[in-house]
Amino acid sequence: RILSTAGRTQVKGTLRDQSVVAGIGNAYSDEVLHAARLSPYKPSSTLTEAESQALYDAIRDVLADAIERSAGLAASELKAEKKTGLRVHGRTGESCPVCGDTVREVSFADRSMQYCPTCQTGGKPLADRRLSRLLK
Repeated sequence: RILSTAGRTQVKGTLRDQSVVAGIGNAYSDEVLHAARLSPYKPSSTLTEAESQALYDAIRDVLADAIERSAGLAASELKAEKKTGLRVHGRTGESCPVCGDTVREVSFADRSMQYCPTCQTGGKPLADRRLSRLLK
């Protein structure tokens, strides 16, 4: 329901907005969207009830898994442990652990994001807007 008030803001941006959903940054937003099988560019206000439920479930599951994996670790070990649990973020060019397609990367606002075309965008690669701006 919170996401429905975000208007045309893309779901990736909404998840990264700490005033909307605290605790989800760039890496975990990639992971949540992959687990929910949602395109990062989908406008937040257009999510169906089923997509909203999938997103809610993915947020809960991805963050619970991250907390469980990091429990009891020293601060110096947290970054390495975080990386081992990520399926798409930071894995450009590697195989998606769900479907085997190649994980791709595009720019998003001031960051890059990783996603699986098969799992998240119906097999369609997203346009990298870093290059699009230069070609105009």
